[in-house]
Amino acid sequence: MKPRLGILLSGRGSNFEAIAQNVLSGNLDCEIGFVFSNKPNAPGLARAREFGLPCGSIPSAGIERTLFDSQVADLLIDHGVNWVCLAGYMRFLSGQFVSQFSNRILNIHPSLLPAFPGLDAQYQALTHGVKITGCTVHFVNEDLDSGPILLQSAVPVLDNDTVESLSARILVEEHRIYSEAIAWMLRGNYRIEGRRVIQT
Repeated sequence: MKPRLGILLSGRGSNFEAIAQNVLSGNLDCEIGFVFSNKPNAPGLARAREFGLPCGSIPSAGIERTLFDSQVADLLIDHGVNWVCLAGYMRFLSGQFVSQFSNRILNIHPSLLPAFPGLDAQYQALTHGVKITGCTVHFVNEDLDSGPILLQSAVPVLDNDTVESLSARILVEEHRIYSEAIAWMLRGNYRIEGRRVIQT
């Protein structure tokens, strides 16, 4: 049986769509087992339905974080999910969830971590006047945007950049390297030493 990905998203899901296209074309040797959103009306869920993928939602408002994450984990496990990919999932995962999928959760972040973690990374880059930013695919641990790094891609910051123009160029690289990182993860030819991911 092929590995099964669980995709978690909160919005439009453009990184999910890029992953799905690579799965459907055979560029990624896996299946998408379940697409989940904490937002029932997330455009990414509608796109998952168009792809014919199993998907669902649990509204997160008013539910204690650990209980909510337990319900999400149960959904993923019920659908045979082995690996979890966050694709614009705007929730901080509980330690319980992370431990259930230890070293099997990936996230993509629009900066060259450890620079500019958290929200509005592109705005942070412009505000700090950096000349290069980019995106990072990393394993998820219990701390914000601080897990071991698999892949990064640099994007120059232009003098006339806005948050929107910079975000658009970073997104192109996100779509490219996320699937590359997933392929690397699925092959398993790496080891994790502290914060470092070393190819073997």
